[in-house]
Amino acid sequence: MLLSQVKNADGTVTVVARDGSEAYAVKNATSTYDLAMEAAEAGKSLAEVIHAHGFGAAIDLNAAYSEGRMMLPIHHEAPSSCHLTGTGLTHLGSASTRNSMHAKKDVDAPITDSMKMFQMGLETGKPAAGTVGAQPEWFYKGNGSQAVAAGAPLVSPSFAEDAGEEPEVAGIYVISSDGTPFRVGFALSNEFSDHITERGNYLWLAHSKLRPASFGPEMLIGDLPRDIQGMSRILRDGAVVWEKPFLSGEDNMSHTLANLEHHHFKYDIFRQPGELHVHFFGTATLSFADSIAPQDGDVFEIEAPGFGLPLRNPLVQKPAVSGTVTVNVL
Repeated sequence: MLLSQVKNADGTVTVVARDGSEAYAVKNATSTYDLAMEAAEAGKSLAEVIHAHGFGAAIDLNAAYSEGRMMLPIHHEAPSSCHLTGTGLTHLGSASTRNSMHAKKDVDAPITDSMKMFQMGLETGKPAAGTVGAQPEWFYKGNGSQAVAAGAPLVSPSFAEDAGEEPEVAGIYVISSDGTPFRVGFALSNEFSDHITERGNYLWLAHSKLRPASFGPEMLIGDLPRDIQGMSRILRDGAVVWEKPFLSGEDNMSHTLANLEHHHFKYDIFRQPGELHVHFFGTATLSFADSIAPQDGDVFEIEAPGFGLPLRNPLVQKPAVSGTVTVNVL
């Protein structure tokens, strides 16, 4: 089942569910977040809750997309109660680009920290059920104010040195009233980053990740396919200027989802009742690795079978400005 949210002309939200090509409004549903919390508190599956609500009118999702009415597939009314976070070096092959960015020219130099962490994932990132494996690289992207719906622009700040896509799968979670994390589903995502800043110094990774991100437009409810074979592309004036397949799913990863989830939710701060989490699982495919420099007005497009409509976002580059941010004193 796929879930999405469409904004109506009067400002209300229609929650849309579909199995196959037909999409229908979910009756008496104010948001996908409310449905997820209802399921978490009732001890039921989200699919059970949706079927209990029932289905109403047919919805034309393609029309809603073209009209700019697709919302995030899930959102929190209080953006500060939504966390955007992620993991890196989690996919087979993901270390090669990262290592080349940070490797020293001296052939006798020791291996980079990136390769060390990737190797840890290969060795123990898929532990037996109920046991803990190596912790992955972890990063923070921001709160819900940084989450961008399908069709809306990804805005690169004036000080950015790069504005590059990262085609990924994101896991979506809510926290119940007793602090238990529940996985809601999965969505295609663009974990938009600044790779030139990151390349300058590995310790600038935190800076490079403080950018907006997009996910959706639909959310897959149920298990994540083990082998996901998607496509990432960049369009300029309607023409494809770069295109490459990307892989995800546990068959193509060096960590299990359970291990990544454990190392995120082991922190009490991420188990606060009522909060929403969007956790990006990483990628091994970047246009940056092929020396592509996205330009203002380019459109990023990410798609994969089973995830519904493709995720599209135009790039908007803020013009460079001089001067510094001034902090006033009270």
